[in-house]
Amino acid sequence: MRRTRITAVAAAAATAFGVGALVLGPADLALAEDGCEVDYTVVGSWGSGFQANVAITAGEAIDGWDLEWTFPSGTTVSSAWNVSWSQSGTAFTGADVGWNGAIAAGRTREVFGFIGSGSAAAPTGISINGDLCDGQVDPTDPPTSEDPTDPPGGPVTIMPLGDSITGSPGCWRGNLWQLLDQAGHDVDFVGSLSQACNPAGSDPDHEGHGGFLVTQSVNNGSVRGWLDQNTPDVLLLHFATNDVWSSIPPATILAAYTTIVEDLRERNPDAIILAAQLIPLAPSNCADCPQRTVDFNAQIPAWAAAHSTARSPIVVVDQHTGWVPSVDTYDGVHPDEDGYVKLAANWFAALDPILDAS
Repeated sequence: MRRTRITAVAAAAATAFGVGALVLGPADLALAEDGCEVDYTVVGSWGSGFQANVAITAGEAIDGWDLEWTFPSGTTVSSAWNVSWSQSGTAFTGADVGWNGAIAAGRTREVFGFIGSGSAAAPTGISINGDLCDGQVDPTDPPTSEDPTDPPGGPVTIMPLGDSITGSPGCWRGNLWQLLDQAGHDVDFVGSLSQACNPAGSDPDHEGHGGFLVTQSVNNGSVRGWLDQNTPDVLLLHFATNDVWSSIPPATILAAYTTIVEDLRERNPDAIILAAQLIPLAPSNCADCPQRTVDFNAQIPAWAAAHSTARSPIVVVDQHTGWVPSVDTYDGVHPDEDGYVKLAANWFAALDPILDAS
C-alpha cells in the first residue's frame, strides 16, 4: 500500500500536515492557506492498473465537498464509487453523493475510491471547494522563481525502518509521535505500511516489515523501493534482529546499512540517520542470540563514525542499555507496552535536539 498525504484546503476546513517537506512557492502562485488533510492511498496495483482510495480529515466541520486535481499524463479512471465524477484529459473532478458530504471537525472520512490505469503517482493541483491544497500550485500558472532565502515549509518527514520491532506488533511509534507532538515538533511519519498505534490519532505510517532481514531487503532492492516511494528527512533504523538471529556476520549487516545510507543520500543528501543499537534478543530457542546482539551493537559506533558526514550525520541511539527482556518483551524478542515506552523515550531523546536545531 502506498499513501500520499496531501494537505488540502476547504473554506470550512483548517489545520493539517503537508506532504513531505514541502517548499511553498511565492504568494502570487495562488497557493491555498492551511486546510484539511487529504489521503490519496494506493491500495493495490497490477500491471498498468491500480486501485486508490481518497479520505479527507476536516479541521472544522464541512458539509459537502467538490474536489479537483490533475493526474499524471496517461492516467485515467475507469470506474469509481461513492463519488460523482468526470475526467477530461488529465483533469479529474469529483463531488460527494449526499450521504458522504458531511465531515465533522477533526474527523477523517474515506469519501471515495476508484480503479485507474497509468501512473499511480499522486495527482497535483489538488483543490477542494475551489481552493488549492496547501503547497499545491495551479498547473495553469506560469513558473515563478522562488526566493532561495525562503525557509522550507511543511513537516519533517521521518521513516521508521525495520522489522517487527518497528512494525506489527511494534507500536512504539505511537508513543514517539505523542512525545514529538507534545514537544511542538511538526513531523510526518512516512512509509508504505500503515498500522494504527495508541494513542489514537498518532501517525500510523512506517516501514516495519515483520520477519524481514535487512541484508535480504537490501539485496533484493526492497529498501531502495521504499526510499523511492517516501524519501525521508530523518531515518530511524532498527533493522537487524532477524539477521542476528540468523547468525549473519556483523560486517555483512553493516554493509547493508552502508547501502541504505548511500541510497538515501542519493535521494536526500541532507538526510539524518538515527541508527539503533538493537534491543536485546533473547528468545528461548536461541541461547547465543543475546551475545550475538551485544557483539553486533559493539560495532555500530565505529561504523557510524566512519560513514557520518557533517551534511548527513549518523547518530547512534542506544536501545540496548536498560532493557529487561522479561519485563520489556512478551517473548524475549518483541516489545510489550513497557518496551514501547522505553524505545520511544530513547528515540525522542535523540530526535528532540535534532528537530530543535532544524
